[in-house]
Formats: sequence, structure tokens, C-alpha cells
Amino acid sequence: MINFFSEDIDFSLSNPHIQTQWISSIISSHKYSLEEINYIFCSDEYLLQINQEHLNHDYYTDIITFDNSENTHVIESDIFISIDRVKENAKNQKASFDHELNRVMIHGVLHLLGFRDKTEEEKKVMREKEDACLSLLEN
Repeated sequence: MINFFSEDIDFSLSNPHIQTQWISSIISSHKYSLEEINYIFCSDEYLLQINQEHLNHDYYTDIITFDNSENTHVIESDIFISIDRVKENAKNQKASFDHELNRVMIHGVLHLLGFRDKTEEEKKVMREKEDACLSLLEN
């Protein structure tokens, strides 16, 4: 089950059914089962507070993914996304808002599937996986 919420902002996906099917198919293609993902769309300030309180980071970010699963190969998560950051990133990347939002949404899922982005090599692999996933949605 994939749920979409907004916290402290007025935001909703135009067609959540499409993203739900896309995300579910990516999860199953990696041999994981989907228990639940809660996407929470919020403001920069809301996500900054979560970043400070839970991760001891004092900076803005576009996404924070909490892995709530107690079992391997099972996805259960809360994923917080700053719509302010997504808008800014889209502008900076000269991409559409929807494209950047989908990239950030799948980025969180890829973390849950075991992909990391701490090193330059990991970042390269993560970007390639994001692009591959986006190509499934946008074609």
C-alpha cells in the first residue's frame, strides 16, 4: 500500500494511481515485497525540523527516508519530501517539476532497496538507477 499525505502545505499528486503502479512495479522487480510507504509532502521548514530532530543535521534537504521495516526484502517506510526543494531543484536542473518530483520519490525507494549515495561511485549508480526507473514512467 502506498499512501500520499501533505503536512503544513496544500499539495497533492495529479494522478497518484500512476505513481503507485510505477513504484510498486519497481519494488517487485527487485524481489522485495511492499508492506507500506507513506509519502509525506511538506515544506522546507517542516523537513528541516525533522532533519534536526531525528538526524542531527542542520540543513535543508529534498527527502528523508525512514526505513521502518523489521524484515529483509520488505518495504515499510515513511518518506518525507520537501516540495520547496523539489521546485528549486527542478529550476536549477532545468527539469519539469513532475520529473524532479518523480526522481526524488524513486530516490527514496532506491535507498529502501539497498542503493546508497555516499561515495561518488554510489552517486553515479544511484543516478543511473533513477534514470532507468524514470524511463519506465515517462515512456
